Amino acid sequence: MLLLSAATVLVTNIVMAPVHAQNPSQPALPDNVQARVDDVMPDVVAWRRDFHQHPELGNREFRTAGIIAEHLESLGMEVETGIAHTGVVGVLRGGQPGPVVALRADMDALPVEERVDLPFASQVTTQYNGQEVGVMHACGHDNHMAILMGAASVLAGMQAELPGTVMFIFQPAEEGAPEGEEGGAELMLAEGIFDAMRPDAVFGLHVWPIPAGVIAVREGGTMASSDSFSITVQGQQTHGAAPWAGIDPIVVASQIVMGLQTIPSRQLNATTTPSIVTVGAINGGLRSNIIPDSVEMIGTLRTFDADTRTQIHQRVTRTAEQIAASAGATAEVEINLGYPVTANDPDLTRAMQPTLQRVVGDRLTESPLITGAEDFSYYANEVPGMFFFLGIAADDPEMVYPNHSPFFYADESALPVGVQAMTALALDFLSGP
Repeated sequence: MLLLSAATVLVTNIVMAPVHAQNPSQPALPDNVQARVDDVMPDVVAWRRDFHQHPELGNREFRTAGIIAEHLESLGMEVETGIAHTGVVGVLRGGQPGPVVALRADMDALPVEERVDLPFASQVTTQYNGQEVGVMHACGHDNHMAILMGAASVLAGMQAELPGTVMFIFQPAEEGAPEGEEGGAELMLAEGIFDAMRPDAVFGLHVWPIPAGVIAVREGGTMASSDSFSITVQGQQTHGAAPWAGIDPIVVASQIVMGLQTIPSRQLNATTTPSIVTVGAINGGLRSNIIPDSVEMIGTLRTFDADTRTQIHQRVTRTAEQIAASAGATAEVEINLGYPVTANDPDLTRAMQPTLQRVVGDRLTESPLITGAEDFSYYANEVPGMFFFLGIAADDPEMVYPNHSPFFYADESALPVGVQAMTALALDFLSGP
């Protein structure tokens, strides 16, 4: 996504160290439930391919939302549409009293021209930021939707037996809303999806370029917060041959860039959590012999816990302002909040690890920290949440590319694992310990 979402990073090398949980020999699902999963898999594959062939950008997922809503309605659910522009929420009330669990999938595609040779490859183009662009599910959200639709079919077929309620959240604009618009998880919550029915837990998954069928999860901070900053250094213009006659904002900006790097390396406790301060662009000046009045810098901040996030914001401002002041210049700092840290509730994650291990056995592993960001974080800040990664990498290494690549490819052998995992998490959570 524009903020580097669940996924604009290079392929992550995950060491396959199994997570030890209880009762690994139990079947993933009871035979009758597994039979329902098997029955729905042809539909899951068909949905995934259809969504992949007809991708839509954030806040424009009209066709996608219509297909999802029609499916949920056919299952007899209470369905609300048009949330946060195109979001869909289905509510499945079980036949027995119990807790509420929410399952979430994101729906939007990316302005990426597909370069994978598939019979259902996207040929869609659209206007984005004034340009004609290709559109592709380069982050795998087509898989997320199809998996959750499959889990909805399985669970709806067991409605009378369910001890509680399942909320199915299909969310637009995870990759960021179009410029000038709001969207995504934050807007869905602002429009009240947790007001009338507050879940006791929320689960989400993201496909990831690790071996197909592997599940990776970790307690606590999992994906980074993603904030942007801008710094305007105001100096005093002068001739390049007489720098003493003015105040050089380019030199000051250079000092600020170096000073910012001391925040994660020297000012924060490196044993607590990693953090990143990146300056992505510096703009200032027009001619080789003119020292300009001002320089502008923009960049991104990444952290894995809320306290560190606050500290970095304070230290970026202090560092820039005081370095500028030492040279007689000024620095105006603006920090724009992006997605919060995606943190898995430790108690919930520990409680559900046996469920995931039943599904994948020794293919359950601990996820590394991911410096990309995900707006699932907003849900997990409201109620206990758990977000995990599902491997979709093919055996052929030449077909393995990172999310957001025009060559991103998802091995469909992982789809049944996703349906099993989401179904099992819902059932086990509702049933309790």
